Amino acid sequence: MSNSDKSVVSRLRKLIGEGAYGPGERLGEVAVSEQLGVSRTPVRLAFRTLEQEGLLQRAGKRGFMVREFTEADVFCAVEVRGVLEGLAARRLAEQGLSQALDAELEVWIQTGRELLAKGFLEERDVDAWSELNRHFHEAIVGSAGSPVIGDAIARNNHLPFAAADSIVIDSEALDREFRKLQLAQVQHELVVQALRQGEGARAEMLMREHAFIGLRYGELLGLGPGIGHERRGR
Repeated sequence: MSNSDKSVVSRLRKLIGEGAYGPGERLGEVAVSEQLGVSRTPVRLAFRTLEQEGLLQRAGKRGFMVREFTEADVFCAVEVRGVLEGLAARRLAEQGLSQALDAELEVWIQTGRELLAKGFLEERDVDAWSELNRHFHEAIVGSAGSPVIGDAIARNNHLPFAAADSIVIDSEALDREFRKLQLAQVQHELVVQALRQGEGARAEMLMREHAFIGLRYGELLGLGPGIGHERRGR
């Protein structure tokens, strides 16, 4: 998926999270492409991606509609991911990092540092962060020594906003979003530190807290009350 396609996914994900498209509302390629000012192809690809994430569901042979979900659904799904990723991190810390995994995690740590080094965010950085974040999480889960954890996370990722790479960034508040990603980067580095030191309980706690970076931290940084708030009562 190209960066432009990923941008359409991010924009649609944000609009759904804010309630711009209500539960049960049908989405058409033509209308959405005109609203976003893009061609129909990236919209079509975005619909399929958001279906996999649990935000959209099929409506007829070719159409999609916004899936109904509550704020409680979102928080529960994110909490479940945090528990599972925390378990993976604890197991990994207890068994020890291989040289190959240590080097891979260091790549994503350095990538995050370089992305944030200029001191501000550009819209294109959002997709770059999502990509490195996905690789970071997948490296930890995939090396935990149990496919059961990865399978459980994969099933959970079909719930709205549950996946690690489905973080919502407000393109109209990139200065405050930069601070949020700075905190996320610090959490990544602390997780790696705990893994290297073999601190299983600490690695587990950090991963569980890290799961809430997209839901709990925004309000503290003046980014609004978080995903799902606008959907209450619908």
